Amino acid sequence: QVQFVESGGGLVQPGGSLRLSCAAPGFSLDGYATGWFRQAPGKEREQVSCISSSDGTTYYADSVNGRFTISRDNAKNTEYLQMNSLKPDDAAVYYCAANLMRSRCAVPPRMYEYAYWGQGTQVAVSS
Repeated sequence: QVQFVESGGGLVQPGGSLRLSCAAPGFSLDGYATGWFRQAPGKEREQVSCISSSDGTTYYADSVNGRFTISRDNAKNTEYLQMNSLKPDDAAVYYCAANLMRSRCAVPPRMYEYAYWGQGTQVAVSS
């Protein structure tokens, strides 16, 4: 059973930065779009970002565009999310997953196409 492993979360002050990592043991990212998602208490899970396998094109939710940067290293089967200028509204559990149906990001996002969800990593933003 494939399951991604997220890490890098923590507590940061508003305006701070974090870098999340997502490892995919036993699974090759090559050929699949991959994404980052988040879920805050009492809210639905939302897609934050996506990166295409075919050409590296990216998608960002409006709420994080210009502050977050997604990247991936296919050789290491690892995906990253650099988060800058963090705001209290960014606090959530962050998850990564692979889109098993596409190599390119779908816009609007289609969360039902994603699989291999990890356990998530908690991000808290507070002074």
